[in-house]
Amino acid sequence: MAKSQTHEKILRSQEWFGSRDLEGFLHRAGLKNQGWSEESFAGKPVIGIANSWSEATHCNSHLRGLAEHVKRGVIAAGGFPLEFPTISLGEFFLSPTSMFCRNLMSMDVEEMIRGLPIDGVVLLSGCDKTTPAMLMGAASADLPAIVLTGGPQLKGNWKGEELGSCTDCRRYWSELRAGNITQSDYDSMESAIYRSPGHCMVMGTASTMGAIVETLGMSLPGGAAVPGADSRRKILAEESGRTAVDLVSKGIRPSSILTTDAFDNAIRILLAAGGSTNAIIHLIAIAGRAGITLDLDRFNALSESTPVIVNLKPGGKYLMEDLFYAGGVEAVLKKMSGLLNLDCLTVTGQNLGDNIADAECHNDDVVLSIKSPLAPEGGLTILKGSLAPDGAVIKHIAASPELMKHTGRAIVFENSIDLKQRIDDPDLDVTKDDILVMKGAGPIGGPGMPEAGFLPLPKKLLAQGVRDMIRISDARMSGTAFGTIVLHVSPESAIGGPLALVQSGDMITLDVEAKLLDLLVDPGELQRRRDNLAVPPVDGGFSRGYGKMYSQHITQAQQGCDFDFLIGKTPVETHVGALTHDPGFHTG
Repeated sequence: MAKSQTHEKILRSQEWFGSRDLEGFLHRAGLKNQGWSEESFAGKPVIGIANSWSEATHCNSHLRGLAEHVKRGVIAAGGFPLEFPTISLGEFFLSPTSMFCRNLMSMDVEEMIRGLPIDGVVLLSGCDKTTPAMLMGAASADLPAIVLTGGPQLKGNWKGEELGSCTDCRRYWSELRAGNITQSDYDSMESAIYRSPGHCMVMGTASTMGAIVETLGMSLPGGAAVPGADSRRKILAEESGRTAVDLVSKGIRPSSILTTDAFDNAIRILLAAGGSTNAIIHLIAIAGRAGITLDLDRFNALSESTPVIVNLKPGGKYLMEDLFYAGGVEAVLKKMSGLLNLDCLTVTGQNLGDNIADAECHNDDVVLSIKSPLAPEGGLTILKGSLAPDGAVIKHIAASPELMKHTGRAIVFENSIDLKQRIDDPDLDVTKDDILVMKGAGPIGGPGMPEAGFLPLPKKLLAQGVRDMIRISDARMSGTAFGTIVLHVSPESAIGGPLALVQSGDMITLDVEAKLLDLLVDPGELQRRRDNLAVPPVDGGFSRGYGKMYSQHITQAQQGCDFDFLIGKTPVETHVGALTHDPGFHTG
């Protein structure tokens, strides 16, 4: 009885359910209406389950089942589960792009955590933007939280070849356009490459974010690599539910875990895994919600001492299922432990060093040694120069070594429509030594900074056997993609960045070792072009609604593409009116 009374004093949820008055009556009645007895929830920690399940997000379409296993863990640990839906962002079906709505989803998650009668939360995510959006919202609300992703898909298999989505669908798309396979061949791959629940099984954005969340300490050990179809993912879900109750008991919040040292660890795993370029933007945004500023220069500084040791596509040869069998992210962290801050607290209540103390690697070709790495420096490089004064990024681990230092003639496309209309024109004046440049795909210009940076190679060059050339844009690129591709050029063209001034025939220099991206045009000529540059509308062309708000408040890539008014956190207890007034007097 004493324990229950203590809980009534310290549990946030008891502000809703503990009072013996009209408000408490209504709140308890709302649960009893759903078949819960008062003994099920009275005096117990209420654990929210924020579920991004959706049939329009195939990577998350199995999360409804996982939620049931989370509930088992919550109940077994003495808590009460309260599942609720959130916005779900899928890469395949959402227009104009899932990134356009990432911040909206983070707001949804934050306000649901803030507004519901919960003491802690389990965040169910998976697809690329759902994981960072949920972590951004949870960091801002700062209630005890743990992330559970849906896990990677099993390996694809087509005509005896192991496939990774969508690295190999992009590779074979080039072969289709080159005339080396038939449309029928390509069509037959559709049911062979995405064959199980889960997200893309290469080291794309979803897998990268899973590895980052585990390294940050916001998910349980093993959280990133257990396949979505494996029964051990369900057990992990149950353990996550138990852990959420424990987090409430111990008072461990995201602010205790998301520290500067933890973000350094996250950058290290991103670099060591040859992970997605998108993770740079997401990490900056998540850190911003935790009150931490991540500068692009920090990524380069850590890259110089972080070798690539994860041999996964698109930069390597294996897939996430192989990483799981090899020992998972824990095995990677163990091998690179000398580079990490091992004292960082995690959701287990232990530090990162404790979590990986007993980790083993079962395949040294999947997780290499830091002394014999896939590459001596991290898989990503931040570039700066006259074309990108605020930064750009290249995933050099998935690029062509012979193009790492190159000067070429720009072939310019004003936007994605212009690219689509002209890229396969047999009269296009282009050679393999040229540099393809696309404008109009940044945070505002996209809108939403679409994953359009994987510019297709001209069909006539594909027919000549060309499979890579330098491509530059202010867009993002799928983490599953590959090639010598420069992304996130900032400031973007839509707000008058130097990219807006590039014309076909200009010479551009890329020097990855020197971290340079320069437009070789006389400053006087550039000023003349700038004087004639059309001024874009400040509202991005939107007359109302979310799009107008987005255009007016979105930050650039180097600032995480978050809304300027969302940066930082307001813990639920300190939020104006959070628990200083009636938490909900409603009569329907």
